Amino acid sequence: MEGGSAVGLLIALGVICAVWAVVAAILIATDLSRRGVPVNIIWLRMLILKYLHEYAKLTREETGKVGPLFYHYVVPLNIALVVFILLAVFHWR
Repeated sequence: MEGGSAVGLLIALGVICAVWAVVAAILIATDLSRRGVPVNIIWLRMLILKYLHEYAKLTREETGKVGPLFYHYVVPLNIALVVFILLAVFHWR
């Protein structure tokens, strides 16, 4: 695989993961809102960690384990972090 195509694939993967996390954040906010937790969509970007913690706490109390949306937010962000670190390494190599 050529270096340019590898970088392109990494960029695409990073963008897909970022979009995946944004969609998961919106779904978490919607789920919390349905459960009666006040959610401020305008400040979602700043308060997502608070909402993520609240979602994990509520779903753990209900089912004994953390709900799936928690992982749909955390996993793609970690993948995106690794991807963008790899891109930085490719760039400065």
